[in-house]
Amino acid sequence: MTLKSGRTSSLARGFTLIELVIVITIIGILAAVALPRLIDAQRDARIAKANAIYGSIRSAVALARSRCELDISGVAPSATAVNCASTPPKVNMDGTMVDIVNRYPAATAAGIDVAAALNPTADGLTPGGTGTTRTFDVAGGTLPNCRITYQEATLSGTAIVAPVISVVSSGC
Repeated sequence: MTLKSGRTSSLARGFTLIELVIVITIIGILAAVALPRLIDAQRDARIAKANAIYGSIRSAVALARSRCELDISGVAPSATAVNCASTPPKVNMDGTMVDIVNRYPAATAAGIDVAAALNPTADGLTPGGTGTTRTFDVAGGTLPNCRITYQEATLSGTAIVAPVISVVSSGC
């Protein structure tokens, strides 16, 4: 409020009630728009994690198979006495022995987990599965709809059927 002398009264400083209500309303609208996007970002992060683990497993499977073929063919056998041609078959990947079934990593912690350098606890995963199947549930997702599944290689007669790796992200 301006006085006749041109000076401002100390009572005229600050927001009026109307201005305060308008600011609070704008902040509320912005929060209503931003919050769903934040929630979507968490979902996107879980999907990205599932896809990254899937890629890691696929790469590990290819590397283990290549190492195994080299061991069996004798072209470039592993320096260790235990290799893919030994019983039980194992592959040395970066100084760590990986359990092998049908020339691919086994569906175990000592198989695919080690081959893909997975640490389920640190990676925010819950490992599971039985027999020839290994599963990894992504923390925060709806079970079993945020999961990576690894089914180990099988034999069909004398032919080796490659492992099946799948991702379900509908519940992430």
